[in-house]
Amino acid sequence: MLYELARPLLFALDPETAHNLTLHGLHYAGKLLPAAEPEPASAVEVMGLRFPNRVGLAAGLDKNGEAIDGLARLGFGFLEIGTITPRPQPGNPRPRMFRLPEVRGIINRMGFNNHGVDVLLAHVRAAKYRGILGINIGKNFDTPIERAADDYLACLEKVYALASYVTVNISSPNTKNLRQLQGESELDDLLGRLKAAQTRLTEQHGRYVPLTLKIAPDLDDAQVSNIADALRRHRIDGVIATNTTIARDKVQGIAHGNEQGGLSGAPVFEASTAVVRKLAHALAGELPIIAAGGVLEGAQARAKLEAGAALVQLYSGLIYRGPALVRECVRATAG
Repeated sequence: MLYELARPLLFALDPETAHNLTLHGLHYAGKLLPAAEPEPASAVEVMGLRFPNRVGLAAGLDKNGEAIDGLARLGFGFLEIGTITPRPQPGNPRPRMFRLPEVRGIINRMGFNNHGVDVLLAHVRAAKYRGILGINIGKNFDTPIERAADDYLACLEKVYALASYVTVNISSPNTKNLRQLQGESELDDLLGRLKAAQTRLTEQHGRYVPLTLKIAPDLDDAQVSNIADALRRHRIDGVIATNTTIARDKVQGIAHGNEQGGLSGAPVFEASTAVVRKLAHALAGELPIIAAGGVLEGAQARAKLEAGAALVQLYSGLIYRGPALVRECVRATAG
């Protein structure tokens, strides 16, 4: 009810300003209010971790881990923060986020704007939250693509001790050439180096932290099959399907529909769910799928599970529906 009252005011603001204002509010809510419990549901074990419910926050909303305790109050079964890079970077010039309310969509070209991995880790250490926390890692915009693995390894090294799982983001359309890492040879090299680092870090820290890979919805059947083969071959622990789309067929003629960047929200639901379905067939249960993309109601969260996902993540839907969406999705995916 409170969000329904606040939404017209937030939507009157520039989207990025509204985003930052909401994040500040969540930050202070986390500091001032007592710790909250996840929405009750049947717990599930995925990647060796016990999730109190199947609904999580997708990366991108809290890039720097500034509002972990406030976000935990919304009832999520897990949180994912980031994308974080080794060094701070400002991201792309503003304006870089656009609402498409006619279709309940968002286009962003943020460009991994963040304060750097060390600042994120300071926020994680200061947080009271003790639930499942994923940390999403990427590369700096000015790191040559042939050296991208160095950035991922540097982030993995730093976040390993504090993460419940680590997501390798190679699918944002807003960092030049990043999606090239989804190519067969590039992916094989990157996953091989990450897996070797994970093995070393497991011995060093005495705990195993799962690795997941976040992929794009703009993949053909052969690309999905190649990615599934690489995930199995390198024994990656999970896959997140999907990131935002560069397709514009669902938003033609709509204000801001042709802005550059990644499209999320309702228009990506079908394409994203199709990738989940294809991955589920290709992987045959060998590793779990975390579904993200276009969930704006409980029935859509349930549809992601029916397509083959084990867990579901929300982001853009929260902008249009608010915290009530979390509770609705938890109930729809319980059991």
